[in-house]
Amino acid sequence: MSAASPAAGLELIDIGANLAHESFHADFDAMLARARAAGVARIVVTGSSLDSARQAVELARRHRGFLYATAGLHPHHAAEWSDELAAQFGALARQPEVVSLGECGLDYFRNFATHEEQRRAFAAQLALAVAAGKPLFLHQRDAHGDFLAMLREHRAQLGAVVVHCFTDTREALHEYLALDCHIGITGWICDERRGTQLLEAVRDIPDQRLLIETDAPYLLPHNAPKELTRALHRRNEPALLPWVLRKIAQARGADEQALARLTAANARRFFGLP
Repeated sequence: MSAASPAAGLELIDIGANLAHESFHADFDAMLARARAAGVARIVVTGSSLDSARQAVELARRHRGFLYATAGLHPHHAAEWSDELAAQFGALARQPEVVSLGECGLDYFRNFATHEEQRRAFAAQLALAVAAGKPLFLHQRDAHGDFLAMLREHRAQLGAVVVHCFTDTREALHEYLALDCHIGITGWICDERRGTQLLEAVRDIPDQRLLIETDAPYLLPHNAPKELTRALHRRNEPALLPWVLRKIAQARGADEQALARLTAANARRFFGLP
């Protein structure tokens, strides 16, 4: 980390990092060492397909107490949903390393699967989360109306829910908060062009509902020093989470140390982490 890093003395939890991504294969152990040096105490590894969820579980087994896993089917892959896949995710949901179901939801921005396929897979995974009794890690992009309606229909039966990588409007934020959802904030808030409205909206998130994440290797925080991001070949990784924290703290007028403690406590409570 750069000497200008805000990491000193922090203990952070990254609630969403795609560490099964191929870009981490060559330097995985070094990447984890950088995360630890940056004050990241726990990382929840996102499983967004059957293959990545299985890899996330294996990584959590190899790095017990530091890495944890989610298991779900991202809406991009919704056309793959089947009874067989449902059974496989049901089995994964019972693994102790899996602390949340998902990443699942709706994405009408890319439309890699039809809206009908996405809604079918999402409904099935909502039911799976109810049966498993585990928290839910959700994705929504350009699909707020359908997503909200489906979530609202199942909300009373669900446990803890986080709308991860929130990038939507202030109105959408308040509708999720009204359903007792947690909100995950990424490096999107550090983007000078796209993150402006999020800088305003993030102030409205109650303290106990705020979670932070990198969504690595995506969404590189633009406020990180250029020499640091060049050294990482402009790949986002958990070691850059302090820069997401810094931007959120600035937007909320909060102390970084206090915000780190708050979001880590929220993550531990949400996922049941030690």
